[in-house]
Amino acid sequence: MSLAFAGLFLSVLVWWTCIQPSHDRRWRPEVAVMPRAIIDGDRVRITGFRKFEYRSRDDFTVQYEEREVSLSHLTSIDFFVSYWKIGPVGHTFLSFVFDNAPPLSISIETRPEVGEGFSPIASLFKQFELIYVAGDERDIVRVRTNYRDEEVYLYRTKTSPENARRLFLVYLERINELADQAEFYHLLSNSCTVNIVRYANAAGRVGRSDFRHYLNGFIDGYLYTTGRVDTTLPFEELRRRSRINEAAQAADNAIDFSQRIRASLPTVQP
Repeated sequence: MSLAFAGLFLSVLVWWTCIQPSHDRRWRPEVAVMPRAIIDGDRVRITGFRKFEYRSRDDFTVQYEEREVSLSHLTSIDFFVSYWKIGPVGHTFLSFVFDNAPPLSISIETRPEVGEGFSPIASLFKQFELIYVAGDERDIVRVRTNYRDEEVYLYRTKTSPENARRLFLVYLERINELADQAEFYHLLSNSCTVNIVRYANAAGRVGRSDFRHYLNGFIDGYLYTTGRVDTTLPFEELRRRSRINEAAQAADNAIDFSQRIRASLPTVQP
């Protein structure tokens, strides 16, 4: 019996090891195109930039384009926390803010196939590939606030332009690595907040690991206690003012969507 069990366990282990991630599957249209970054000095051109036009949660016009930005005009980073249901787990993503162009959002997500939905438990077992969705805030943010009924909070971070540019370059490198070689999403080791912290470390962040990096529904509290967002207001007041659902719904598809969702946010200094 022991030999039989050992043989079965070895067979499963070999099978598990042989499961490899792939870019060649029937992807849902929201994640069908892998972005790629081309860096030429100060200029950065991103292909596969998502800019969908939504009519409802599942009714949209697929639109990918190229977007060019200048590193020297990158001034700051904004941090988003989005909740399917308020609690210990949510989704986090960043927007890189430029002084001469609209913000550029990058969201680290699972890459589901047609007919698949997200499952936290399944994501621990090579169920989903990984994608970095680069796109316009009228897509990445608005689909959550206006069509998926998620609670979305936007925090301006105390990041210098130099640190913002370093982190942006780390993201761009990872985008290209992922375009070249598929990877599996993993809730505890290769997911949104875990990777945001990892790349912040690579860009020069100083700080210890924290349980809120994994229970990311509390990540805004972490940002507050470590002084990475505005602390002139009590945390609960900051959080109340950082909820952008009403502003996003009022702005809808307006060309100044990004400005309008930030109108009531407190300003911060790096």
